[in-house]
Amino acid sequence: MREYVTVFLVAVTVTYLLGVLARELALRYGAVARVRDRDVHAVPIPYFGGLAMYGGLVAAYVVAQHLPFLSRAGDRTFDDARTVLIAGAMVCALGVIDDLFELDALTKLGGQVLAAGFLVLNHVQFYYLWVPGNGQFTIEPAQAVLATVLLVVATINAVNFVDGLDGLAAGVIGLGAVGFFLFSYRLAAVNGESLAIPAALLCAALAGACLGFLSHNFYPAAMFMGDSGSMLIGLVLAGSALTLTGTFPAVDFTPSGSSRMLLVLLPLLLPISILVVPFADLALAVVRRTRKGQSPFVPDKHHLHHRLLEYGHSHRRAVLVMWLWAALIAIGGVAISLYRSQLVVVGMVVWFALTVVATFVVPRTARPGWSHGDDYVPHPPR
Repeated sequence: MREYVTVFLVAVTVTYLLGVLARELALRYGAVARVRDRDVHAVPIPYFGGLAMYGGLVAAYVVAQHLPFLSRAGDRTFDDARTVLIAGAMVCALGVIDDLFELDALTKLGGQVLAAGFLVLNHVQFYYLWVPGNGQFTIEPAQAVLATVLLVVATINAVNFVDGLDGLAAGVIGLGAVGFFLFSYRLAAVNGESLAIPAALLCAALAGACLGFLSHNFYPAAMFMGDSGSMLIGLVLAGSALTLTGTFPAVDFTPSGSSRMLLVLLPLLLPISILVVPFADLALAVVRRTRKGQSPFVPDKHHLHHRLLEYGHSHRRAVLVMWLWAALIAIGGVAISLYRSQLVVVGMVVWFALTVVATFVVPRTARPGWSHGDDYVPHPPR
C-alpha cells in the first residue's frame, strides 16, 4: 500500500507543477475556453489541463517501475498499464487538437474508436461475462471487441459531458478512481493474488492526477482540462477496469453463491456505477436532443450541473453535491460489496440521507441572497 501512496503522491506533484507550464502554453497558443451562452465562466480560461494530467500519469508509471515491490511485478502489469497510457496519449493528443481548432464530433468519435481499438490489439479488453445461473460465459472475439469499444467510447463521452463546472469532472473521476483502487486492491488480497496489478497502479496514478489538477481547476478555475483531459481520464478509468477483467479469471474467485457472482460482476459494473451520474446525464442529453430533432452532440445548457445551479445551489455547492453522489455510489458500492457488515450498511444509509438533504433541502433553506453564494460570477451582458 505504501508504494501505491507513493505513486499517488508523484502523480499529484507532477500534475500540479506541469499545470503551471500547461496553462502558459495554452495562453501562448490561444487554446482558451471562450465565453458561450451555455457556460458558467465569465472570462476566457486556458485549456491544456490534460497535458499536465498525462505528465503526472507517466511520471507515476515511471516511478512505479523503480519501487521495490511494484518493480517485481510481472511483465503483464506494466505492459497493460503502458498500453492504457499509450491509448491515453492518443486521445489526449486528439483533445489538444480539438482545444486548438475545435474538431467536429465525428472526427473525435473516430479518434476515440481508434484508441479503443489499440487497447484491443494489445489484449486490454473484455474476456468473459458472468451470467447469473449459467456461470462464466466466454465472449466471442467479435463481441468482445464491440463490447470493449462501446465501454471505452461511452466512458470517454460520459466524462466529457459532465465536465461543465470547475472541478466537477476531476473530482468525480478522482473519487471513482479511489473507489476502484480499493476494490481491485482488496480483491487481489482476498484471493491470494499479487497486489501489484495494473488496475490498482492506474487508479492510484489517476486519483493523484485528478487531485493535482484540482488545485488549478476548483472554482474559480485558473485552467480547464479541456477535451484533452476529459477524454484522457475517461479512457484511463475504462482501461483500468478492462485490465482487471483479464487479471482475475472467474474460476479464480474463492467466494461462492451470490458473493462469488457479485465479485465477478463488479469489475464490469463498477466503472459504470462510478460514472452513473455522468452516464445518466449523457442518456438524458441524448434523449432530450433527439426528441428535438437535434444531433446528440449539439451542446446545450440543460445538464444536471446546470439544473443544480437553477435549483439554487452555488457553483461550489453544486460541484460538492455531485461529488457526494459520486463518492456514495463508487466508494459505498465497494464498501458494501467487500465488507458485508451492518455498520457499513447503516453508514451508507446515513450518507445517502445527508446527500439527499444537501441536494434538495439546503438550497431551499439558505438565506436570501446566498443561493448562489459569494463565489458566483454572473455572465457579462451581451
